Amino acid sequence: MKLIPSIALALVVAAPFGFAKDKKKDVPEMLANARYVYVQAEDGDIMNPRLFPEDRQAIVDVEDELKDWNRYTITINRNEAELMVVVRKGRLASAQARAGVGIGTGPELGGPYPGSRNPAGPNNTGGTSAEIGIRGEVGPADDLLRVYLVGTNGNRGALLWSREMKDGLDAPQVVLVKQLKQAVDKAYPPQAASQQAPATKKP
Repeated sequence: MKLIPSIALALVVAAPFGFAKDKKKDVPEMLANARYVYVQAEDGDIMNPRLFPEDRQAIVDVEDELKDWNRYTITINRNEAELMVVVRKGRLASAQARAGVGIGTGPELGGPYPGSRNPAGPNNTGGTSAEIGIRGEVGPADDLLRVYLVGTNGNRGALLWSREMKDGLDAPQVVLVKQLKQAVDKAYPPQAASQQAPATKKP
């Protein structure tokens, strides 16, 4: 009969350690061990001309916040990164003007105007044509930040961390990055400088 109270006492003592271990499981160890990170929007990198301006600004703001954190090094080459941070500004409805110039090689055989160029024709691929339009998008209203492993050839790998929040990517707070920082640093505290530097002997 004395065995049951002893087991119960052991479970109570061990419980906090079990919970602490579970908290680390919510933050994959790769987030602690990685050093190089690449930031892009859901629709592509910062150089993509079709990127929405707010997403381009979100990339800049997230990079600045990551630099202040000083846990990772930003790289402009996705193939060199271990982590990929993907951002997207929330928008219920958004539109973006688009204009471009296309140059082709000639009309397709059997097109509506055989033997002649027709810039307005749907099957024409020759000459120079202007393109003007509006790109629209409807999506979640909350800002999004996701962290992926970088796979082979710079592709997105496994999803490691994800959060959504209204205005969570707005500077100067960039709250979603702060939440990532808090989660990683709490689960895997950065070593103090005194621990990292070797001790020097006094002469």
